[in-house]
Amino acid sequence: MSTSEAAQERYRRERPQIECAARLTAAHIRRRAARARISCEVSFRAKEVRSFILKAQHKDYHDPWAQITDKAGVRIVVQHQGLLDPALELVRETLTLVGDPEDNRNTLGAEDRLQYPRLHVQAVAWGDQVSEDGRPYECEIQIRTEATDLWARMSHKLMYKPASTPVPSDVRRSLYRLIALVELYDLEVQRGVEALADHPDVALSNNLLDEAEHIFRTFTDHDYRRDLSEEIVDVLVQTIPKDSNYVDQLERFAAERRPDLERAYKDYGPASEQFLQHGRYILASQPESLIIFERLSTAKLLLQGLWSDELPESMLSDMANAWGVSL
Repeated sequence: MSTSEAAQERYRRERPQIECAARLTAAHIRRRAARARISCEVSFRAKEVRSFILKAQHKDYHDPWAQITDKAGVRIVVQHQGLLDPALELVRETLTLVGDPEDNRNTLGAEDRLQYPRLHVQAVAWGDQVSEDGRPYECEIQIRTEATDLWARMSHKLMYKPASTPVPSDVRRSLYRLIALVELYDLEVQRGVEALADHPDVALSNNLLDEAEHIFRTFTDHDYRRDLSEEIVDVLVQTIPKDSNYVDQLERFAAERRPDLERAYKDYGPASEQFLQHGRYILASQPESLIIFERLSTAKLLLQGLWSDELPESMLSDMANAWGVSL
């Protein structure tokens, strides 16, 4: 059996463990990003067997198993380019890197060419999964902005997986010209985020929701409806004195009442029977639930009065029931 064939057979055997290593690494990064207050989406995958075979066959590898380094992959997608360095530093601090990051962001200054802003890190996967030879698995971690991720996924389908013939040079050039729009989009998103952060009313709502989301992520990784969160938080903000340091207050509440919160999310949260089978307690699957629970504990009458004027009372009644208080 050739080296390539042996690597293919080994990958078939070990792929479940590799996928587990990628999943654990993504979950670890997601938790650490929540604690560091870095807003991002973290996904994972194990390379498909077919993709591994094609790469092993078509590349001139003398040791495909060792040289195909993206068997396990994690992708971190941040909102704008200002968050790339914090995400990179997070990976440095929480995982063991294998070599230096592959970062070409500082080599894109040539005005006569456009290039994909690649930021990849090879790291030892998190957890206790090991290969047949007893070595821990490695994981290729890609760090991108939302705009770059969209471009990369689209261009990969068109340029790197052609059906039969190579992509024409003019089409390739057109795709790379889109990089200019990606750069512009990222800059404008960063500018907008920074500008909104200076607006008092918007900043209070956004900061409050961001803080709630960071804490919420330490309880569950489930997605939530951002539009619903924004609507609810606009009401909740009215119950909070403008001169108070409520973010710190919310952090203390989450730390002091963590066992109660864990119980509430277990019984009524996004993985509970109440939510999955009956569709009840939708707000217990949202990050603003933390604020609701805190307000029910410290300002129940004020919350109830403002809520009844703007939101369905049944939503608040469900949350009070989940928290174990009466209205």
